[in-house]
Amino acid sequence: MNQPLKGKVALVAGGTRGAGRGIASRLGEAGATVYVTGRSSRGNLSEMGRPETIEETAELVNALGGEGIAVRVDHSQESEVKALLERIDGEQNGQLDILVNDIWGGEDLTHWDTPFWEQPLEDGLKMQRTAVLTHMITSYYAAPLMVRRGQGLIVEITDGFDYRYRGNLYYSLAKVSTIHLAVSMAEELRKHKVTSVALSPGFLRSEYMLDYFGVTEENWQDAGEKDPNFLMSETPAYIGRAVAALAADPEVYKKTGQILTTWGLSEEYSFEDVDGRRPHWGRYAEQQGFYKD
Repeated sequence: MNQPLKGKVALVAGGTRGAGRGIASRLGEAGATVYVTGRSSRGNLSEMGRPETIEETAELVNALGGEGIAVRVDHSQESEVKALLERIDGEQNGQLDILVNDIWGGEDLTHWDTPFWEQPLEDGLKMQRTAVLTHMITSYYAAPLMVRRGQGLIVEITDGFDYRYRGNLYYSLAKVSTIHLAVSMAEELRKHKVTSVALSPGFLRSEYMLDYFGVTEENWQDAGEKDPNFLMSETPAYIGRAVAALAADPEVYKKTGQILTTWGLSEEYSFEDVDGRRPHWGRYAEQQGFYKD
């Protein structure tokens, strides 16, 4: 098996489910050692109450050929993040090649079709804490390991590839903030040859979305009756292969500061989703008029 990331060390912050699980697993498929963090561990689930755990993700990393290490971390707690990076520093002799900031947790905090002043303010503020503050804290403690070695890749997972409004003020603020975080980190890390990018999936067919539509991965296309856009969805493995392709690119630094997409990277690096498809959400969304100002 081709494993271009053999010997590389990655941290996927927010690797319990969804894009994080897809990224962790495909980094493992490429041979990496992957620290999988999140708040949902066996016997100690997060407040979201979802069944997926970091241990399951780590086991998937192992099954695909990498080394998965599950560590329960609340990334909003600085002390826990600091301890995590100290552990990685000690266990891996200072090596951290890839950081993926994928913590989200905003599904139940987003109130669509409701003006911001009519939504619970605490939900909007909590979304910024869970989806932006956590990324800032994690990067603060992870970046020095990369700077010390003069190399590394930081990937900020977001939704969308520009700064336009995304249908909800607090949701937009969180997703645009992670983009600007990636762009700003790129500027300050540039002289240290550490790459920082933002990356967006298309319509992600996560565990949450499958449950929302009442389907499974075996019959997911049935959800097209409720929302035809779902037929252009992609599995979490698609963005996972996008990150793995970036991490394996010896010239990835040329992309620092850029806002990337799964469909764009699929065209560049010629990878497919695990179901053999190559969904191109950008082209589809443009045809549907979603991106018209």
